[in-house]
Amino acid sequence: MPWDASYHGGPAPWDISRPQPAIVRLASEGGFAGAVLDAGCGTGENALHVASLGLPVLGVDVAETALAMAREKADDRGIEVEFATADALHLERLGRRFETVLDCGLFHSFDGDERPGYVASLASVTEHDGTLYVLCFSDDGPDTGPHPVSREELTAVFNRGNGWGVAAIEPDRVQTRFHGDDGAPAWFATIKRI
Repeated sequence: MPWDASYHGGPAPWDISRPQPAIVRLASEGGFAGAVLDAGCGTGENALHVASLGLPVLGVDVAETALAMAREKADDRGIEVEFATADALHLERLGRRFETVLDCGLFHSFDGDERPGYVASLASVTEHDGTLYVLCFSDDGPDTGPHPVSREELTAVFNRGNGWGVAAIEPDRVQTRFHGDDGAPAWFATIKRI
């Protein structure tokens, strides 16, 4: 099913109508700096939260319906943020670079064959010494989300050979519309562009 169709007839399973708690926590700890890219921003809750702190934020997605919803939220809340249509596998087409890049719930949607291309796409827009944060479904624990990822899969694809250094991979939770109050097991990875 095309991504845009996920936003027709009600909220998408991952659209919780607020920013992910892990992203709110990261923002409160000063984890975002400089120009910020939210890759696969959906209806924009994470991008809007970061932008509300006064940082320049670009949220990108392939789903036009989600982007229209994100722009409406930004207008309603009076938050200055930019949203644009972009293919996460070809972020170089943005012609811009970012000090902080956020992937919240996108990485795990790519299969093993797509991941190297996605990682190269991320590298093309991340400043050297910039930081990438990845929040993805984890394979560790019960009631995992769809397409769970192992710690080993993350460290294998984000490696020094392709310009990345994994600083940390911590267990966390990701909220969905189907996993109750505690959410689903997740990895929260902090990855540096080298």
